[in-house]
Parts: sequence; structure tokens; C-alpha cells
Amino acid sequence: MDFKRMGDLESAAYLMLLVIFTFLAINAGLRLSAERRFSREHQCRKPRVASSGFLGVGRVTSLVLAMKKCESLELMRSWHRQNGTTFKTSLGRIVIITIEPKNVQAILALKFKDFDLGSPRSKAMSPLLGRGIFTSDGQLWEHSRALVRPNFVRNQVADIDVYEKHVSNLIDNIPLDGSTTMDSATEFLFGESIDSLGAGDKQPSFAKDFNKSQDGLAIRSRLGPLMIFHRDTAFSKATVEARRFVDQFVQKALDYRAAYVDGKDTAKAQGQQYVFIYELSKQTADRTVLTDQLLNILLAGRDTTAGILSITFFILARRPDIWNRLRDEVLTVQGERPCFEDLKSMTYLTWVLKETLRLYPAVPVNSRTANKDTYLPVGGGPDGTDPIFVPKGQEVIYSVYSMHRLPAVFGQDATEYRPERWASLKPGWAYIPFNGGPRICPGQQFALTEASYTIMRILRRFKSIECRDGQPFKEALTLTLASKNGTKVCLTPA
Repeated sequence: MDFKRMGDLESAAYLMLLVIFTFLAINAGLRLSAERRFSREHQCRKPRVASSGFLGVGRVTSLVLAMKKCESLELMRSWHRQNGTTFKTSLGRIVIITIEPKNVQAILALKFKDFDLGSPRSKAMSPLLGRGIFTSDGQLWEHSRALVRPNFVRNQVADIDVYEKHVSNLIDNIPLDGSTTMDSATEFLFGESIDSLGAGDKQPSFAKDFNKSQDGLAIRSRLGPLMIFHRDTAFSKATVEARRFVDQFVQKALDYRAAYVDGKDTAKAQGQQYVFIYELSKQTADRTVLTDQLLNILLAGRDTTAGILSITFFILARRPDIWNRLRDEVLTVQGERPCFEDLKSMTYLTWVLKETLRLYPAVPVNSRTANKDTYLPVGGGPDGTDPIFVPKGQEVIYSVYSMHRLPAVFGQDATEYRPERWASLKPGWAYIPFNGGPRICPGQQFALTEASYTIMRILRRFKSIECRDGQPFKEALTLTLASKNGTKVCLTPA
């Protein structure tokens, strides 16, 4: 045995380790020096640090337990009562959590280019949503936005006929799930409804696959980096089937595009309804891009509106005073079917929807990750009024649910459902039910129009509503917020 050679190899290994350690130490020193210099330049001070136990185990455990009890949103709100509007803590990883409107404005608008969705989030969503408008960053997001946004102009959103037949089906059938908004969303996007409220045979498999896919995305998002260890064959199969179902409509759109390019487009001349996917196909023939964008918009269009409607009626069943005032306003409109202008004139209905979205925003918790060294305007120092340094790669979580309940903005009765507050309230960046800045939801007017129309039609058909469960609101959190126990009510025909 050549002991000398072994000794040389051992020495070389030690030397290599020393070189690596020295390199890492120098790199860390340079990094620390750069961070301190940046902090001095922008007058940053450290934010409050909230205790979280060893490696964040304590805080993560409490969050998991709260999620099982459907109380995670209230738990996060309690964190802010204990630690202020902005603080740093560990959730298995170091995070900054804020509900300070100035910080949220900086993240979403003023410093928009300094923040991305973050790679873990995009990876979690990609099996179903691909690289669409809600899962992409940078130039890819800009391209998605350019494709999608023109398709939500007023003329398309104001087409009441898209909603009417599905709302009529709703009134006749009163389903227990998001069927109505699934039908209207698929008709707007695909040109055909999946007819989930009727006797259509397309609904059972697609709706089931789509819902299963969403549940899986929510689990993957919560797992974060641990997602790589998660295996769910049912989820994988559901995403494949959901995308395959949508692909048939993409093919029809590509056939339409071929006719359009050849100058054979006669849809507008024949007065046919607007179809989202057909218009999108005029801008790109990329099959994957079209599928990704359709599924992104379908998810937002179906779930956001379904959540608004179910929670609004959940509240109305417990607040007959609001129901009666709302119905009085709705009955001032002449004729059976309200038009778009009628919807816009309903002041109290607007207040009701705003109040629902204030207390129960569709996406109650969101986050961004810094793509460069940057800072937030407040949260540092002993009184939290100084800027705070945000290093590249730092995740910042903002709870819309908690911010919408700030007494300093919404009053001491901020947790109460009181639509009348909107008569004079101007909350600015403290109220972002559809997000804000360049990434504000492009379909917000579609969601509000559909919700308004549905509520008006139901209030005109039924004279009273009664609560049939008596349970308090419990959160059901997947990618959007809904009522865990559903909306169990009795409606009395007028």
C-alpha cells in the first residue's frame, strides 16, 4: 500500500476544501458588504423578527393545524396583531410578511420589475396551467398579457347574452357547486358551454378533472421546495385529461385561424357571438400557448365568480336587512332582463360586491420573490417607519385578507360586513381584491358583471332568503377562497 500517495491525496483533498471554504467565506463577506452598502444608501433598517421556533417548526406547525381547522387566514391575521404590519419570520424558510399598503404598492406597482412570482410557484402550477398569464414572469408574462388583455374590452364583457341562459339554468336548477360560472366561462372562452347545469355529457369528466387538478395545485403550492417528494398519480392523470379536453377547442380555433388568414372569416358579418379562443388564435398559432392561456383564464373566471356569488348569498341569508335593501334597488329596473347599463347603475349592489371582496378576497394570500436586491418603503426600525432591505431571492408574503381588515383604513368595525362604508371610503392600495399594478386581473370586469347579473336575476325572481345551516363561515382554500360548508339557503319565489 502506497501510504505516501494516500497522504498526498489526503493533503490535496484538505487543500481543496480549504480553497472552497475560503472562496465561500470571501463571497459571503463581499455579499454582506454589498448588502450593508445598499442598506446605507437607501437608509434601510432591520424589520421586526418574529419568533418561530427552531427552523420555523413552531410557526409551521401552528399554520398546518390552523389549515386543518380551516382557520389559517385568521391565524395569519393574529400574527400581525402580535408583530405589526411588517415582520420577518421563518416558515421553514426565511420570509417577510407584510400587510402595509405602501409595501404592497411597491411590490405590485412601484417596484414591479424587482419582483417575480418565483420559480417554486411556477413549477407548482405548471402541470395544469403551463406557462400562462398567471404562472409566468418577465418577457413571457408580457407576451401573455399582450395576448389576453385585448380580449376583455367592454364590448365583450357587456354581452349579457353570454350570462343569461346559464343564469336561467341556475334559477331552474340551483346547483351546489360552481356549475353556473363554469358554463358561462366555457362559453365565453371556448365558444361552447360544457352545459354542466343541463344534460350535457361533457361536464362530468372535465369538471371532475379540472377540480382534481386545482386541488393538486393547491397542495403543491403549500409544499414549496418539498413538492419534489410529492407524488399524486390521480392529480397527474387529471391534468393530462383536462388539457386534452381543452385541446379540442384549441383545434377548432386553429381551424378558424386558417379560415381567417385565408380571408374566409365571416363570423362578425353573420353576427355570431364573440369567442375568446378564436380571437386569441388570430395572434398566435402555438397550440401550447393557446391551451395554457385558456386554462389560466378558465381557472380565474370560474372560481373567482363562483366564490363571490356563493359567499355573497351566504351573507345575504344571514342579513335580511341587506337582502331587502338590495332587492328594493334591483326592482327599480324595468323589464325581466337587466342590461349592462342597469348593472352599472346599481349603487348598493356595487357596495355589496365590494364588501364581499373586502372581507373574502378571491386570493386571500399572495407572494412575490425579489429578483434583485431591492427594498420596501416601510417596516424597518423600532417604529416600523423606515425602509427595509430585501435581498435577491427573498420571498415576501402579503395577506390581502388581513390588509382588508386594517382598522386604520376601514374603521374599528373593519371585521363587520357593512356595505354602507363604501359610500365615502377610498382605501387606495389597502384594497386590492383583484391584485394591482401591471398584474391586475384582466378579467375583473367580467367577474363583476357576471356576479352582478346573477344576483340581480335571482333577487328579481325570489322575494326572500333563509339560512339553512346556521354555521359560521369556514374557509376552503385551494387556489381561491370559498365557503367550506357551501351555501345552504332557502329561496322563496316572488
